[in-house]
Amino acid sequence: MNSKSKGKVCVTGAGGFVASWLIKRLLLSGYQVIGTVRDPGDSKKVGHLWMLEGATERLELVRADLLEEGSFDEAVSGCDGVFHTASPVLAIPKSSSSSSNIKSEILEPAIEGTLNVLRSCKRNLPRLRRVVLTSSSSTVRVREMTSLTPTVDEAVLLDESSWSSEELCERLGIWYALSKTLAEKAAWEFCNRNGIDLVTVTPSFVIGPNLPAVLSPTAADVAALLRGEKEKFEWHGRMGYVHIDDVAVAHILLYEKEEAKGRYICSSTVVDIQDLASILSQRFPFLPIPIPTSFKKHARPVYDFDTSKLKGLGMRRLRSIEEMFDDCVGSLIMQGHLSPTPIIQPPSSPSHTSLV
Repeated sequence: MNSKSKGKVCVTGAGGFVASWLIKRLLLSGYQVIGTVRDPGDSKKVGHLWMLEGATERLELVRADLLEEGSFDEAVSGCDGVFHTASPVLAIPKSSSSSSNIKSEILEPAIEGTLNVLRSCKRNLPRLRRVVLTSSSSTVRVREMTSLTPTVDEAVLLDESSWSSEELCERLGIWYALSKTLAEKAAWEFCNRNGIDLVTVTPSFVIGPNLPAVLSPTAADVAALLRGEKEKFEWHGRMGYVHIDDVAVAHILLYEKEEAKGRYICSSTVVDIQDLASILSQRFPFLPIPIPTSFKKHARPVYDFDTSKLKGLGMRRLRSIEEMFDDCVGSLIMQGHLSPTPIIQPPSSPSHTSLV
């Protein structure tokens, strides 16, 4: 552990899945960290942060709410950098919800929450050196089909210049992807207009050990799959996956490298759900993972991610599917979120000894 502080940074949504691991990495790197949470006294949601190495000396938690104007001023004040990982808790609209309700319940909170943090960042200029925004690969990959029967050989390689289709997201009701896309675009517009140095990370589906006691929606979806539930992952279809520690390391790399500019895709491997289920079934036979052929196939565009921009900046080797799920499963079992099913061996055949 570094004894000398490398500077003061703010991490929004400190109790979250990705933010918690990012704070762990920042503390190990020697940073002084100001973490924002809605309730610093809620030990169930933030207690794990105080167990991190270096937390006693260099971690401070302060109250802030994405939807309260100016509530990030105190946290951001005096910081050299801001890692904005927080997202508002979004309601899932009913099928009968009107477009105005969807905008007020999902889209506006995502956009305004991001702009609220950035307005606090603007008030901290010129002290503030850089903002690193956690976006999502869902801002990159939602697009129209270009072939009626796409194959892996025809996979389109998506890079940082690709943006998800807002019209398609709205038509299909993919509200999370639409909210992240609009929020990131709003962030770029605000920062370009106000002279804020912004870099964005667009991680794919994040897998790995869960530090918080309460599972995040992402971790809960993974735990459900490993318990034999397939609804959420069947809908995901083809997805990119990345280890949570690689995501945290990428955030810090993009903050520290002066030459970092623009967007950066952070993803290790893109696989279809059938292939993922096959890998996991073989690797974890003690878990009731759904059989690969039980997943419904959806007509979706076939894609892969070009991560050369991040690797060109010096990013280390990204962990494999096997490595990230090894760490994930071990963590879920240790925390009691998964119970391995005992493997019952068939009884051995009786020996046929002579009774002479």
